[in-house]
Amino acid sequence: MPNKSSAPSHALVTGSSSGIGLAIARHLLAQGWQVSGWDLSAPVLTEPGFTPVQVDLMDTTAINSALHAQAPVTALVHSAGWMRTAPLDSLDLAAGEAMWRLHVQSATQIAQALVPTMTARGQGRVVLIGSRVAQGLAGRSQYAAVKAALIAMARSWAMEVAAKGVTINVVSPAATQTTMLSDPARSGSAPQLPPIGRFIDPAEVAALVAFLLSSQASAITGQDLQICGGASLPR
Repeated sequence: MPNKSSAPSHALVTGSSSGIGLAIARHLLAQGWQVSGWDLSAPVLTEPGFTPVQVDLMDTTAINSALHAQAPVTALVHSAGWMRTAPLDSLDLAAGEAMWRLHVQSATQIAQALVPTMTARGQGRVVLIGSRVAQGLAGRSQYAAVKAALIAMARSWAMEVAAKGVTINVVSPAATQTTMLSDPARSGSAPQLPPIGRFIDPAEVAALVAFLLSSQASAITGQDLQICGGASLPR
């Protein structure tokens, strides 16, 4: 993405210590970005240009403190998340609330603080990591709901800032080869192998996100881009 100043592009990536968030942070660093990685877990990356920020994204006060200390950014990628699964007759309301706070509320709080600065500058990018599950899947209703909410938010926000140089999109992978696949908390809803015969590589998601952050993607906004290995094709 072109900069109006001489400073390198700077992205805030949540969930940067594992899985898709880690892959995105690595990809952006390799492209010359500065990256602030927000995660509750200890940082994995030590590359120049990476600034780790340990923050509990379930804590609004902690997020505000981190935002106060955060250097200006040109892009926000919200990748932090986790899944809990259960059929309708066994739903855990506390788990549903926690997923909402992590996936949706924290994204809202961070975007509300950062996007106005992007619009004032006349450029900026936001990418929210969604899921193919947003279309609905048995045993994952609560997770599907929070991921569907991200799509609705991104489309709504994109309408507000489309004329101000800021794009807001969602990238929705199918089952991706991360530790989440073997998380015992999702044992009741096994991952579904995409038609291509393998799970999605986190690096593939990272490459798509990086493109959406680039100047070449300035006409793409308010979209839910699926990287699904054919899972969205009619069966």
